[in-house]
Amino acid sequence: MERVSREVRGIPLWLMRAYLEEAGGTPIGEDRVAGDGWEVQLTQLDDFRLGSLSVGQIRVDLEATPAGMARILTELEKKLLRAGG
Repeated sequence: MERVSREVRGIPLWLMRAYLEEAGGTPIGEDRVAGDGWEVQLTQLDDFRLGSLSVGQIRVDLEATPAGMARILTELEKKLLRAGG
């Protein structure tokens, strides 16, 4: 099993959970989602602050088989891509 942990800013926990469900995951309680070969633990973190700017953030702890890791990261990359403008 492979493990990856990342802090993600600007995406609320409920939306990340929805993204994981759209990627084929099934909720396990409020803060865990499991799919084919992967499982994610979501943790709400304190807001990230830079001066007067405050942005919500979560921690995503992913544990997966090599194939499951490739599948879920590919799906999340599509969802988390943000264009400037």
